[in-house]
Amino acid sequence: MMNLKNKTVFITGASRGIGLAIAVKLASKGANIAIVSKTEHAHEKLPGTIYTAAKKIESVGGRALPICCDIRYDTQVEKAVQLTIKQFKTIDIVINNASAISLGLIEELSLKKFDLMHRVNSRGTYLVVKKCLPYLKNSMNPHILTLAPPINLSKKWFKENLEYTMAKFGMSLTGLGMSEQLMKDKIAVNALWPKTLIATSAIRYLNKNGKELIGYCRSPQIVADAAYCILKKISDTCTGNFFTDEEVLEKVGIKNFDHYAIDTSKGLYPDMFL
Repeated sequence: MMNLKNKTVFITGASRGIGLAIAVKLASKGANIAIVSKTEHAHEKLPGTIYTAAKKIESVGGRALPICCDIRYDTQVEKAVQLTIKQFKTIDIVINNASAISLGLIEELSLKKFDLMHRVNSRGTYLVVKKCLPYLKNSMNPHILTLAPPINLSKKWFKENLEYTMAKFGMSLTGLGMSEQLMKDKIAVNALWPKTLIATSAIRYLNKNGKELIGYCRSPQIVADAAYCILKKISDTCTGNFFTDEEVLEKVGIKNFDHYAIDTSKGLYPDMFL
């Protein structure tokens, strides 16, 4: 197992939710965090900005660099990478957390939303890794971790959520291919996905049944704890995996997950694609 002290983490979409929980967890273990997100100003329904995230990271003793960046744009990603190198000198870990979601039938979903999902999810993931790759190759224990599901070709996911499924599996396929291509460089490339719904702002505010659903969710902390377990592994011994949070934590001896539940009196809803 490797120590994350003074390792630099380049994480997208970390102003709130799962991304923020991961960032705070890794910062508490000594990592430097580049918070790469386009949320510079507070959203009326989605609380949290790159600056409030930086304060949370600093509150646990971490060093934070808030960077306003939309990963759809090459020049912005390149600038974010260079700012990170200027501040922290290295990039050791890349976490692809940023993701766009829109659900609906073909006749309901606009091409604008379709394009947004593909540009953020699959293309954004690819672009971020491409720009960070020269620095990962110079790291002592480089990791790429993508918040993406195992590829499940069950027809129900394509029937009910075709466009999102295509975009999200784009992230999964990107990771799968990169794990093979980058094996020679001893760069670990893995994917992580929650076993159950996670209590995020997206669930709470963007779903018509969001307030009710929260009670059937787990805290983002379970994903953060699982991510930490993956990222401290020696990179050339752990690559090409599609992990679930439960699976990772069970392997380190955790058997009871009740403390992650928002409401232990209620059951848990499984997440998509599982």
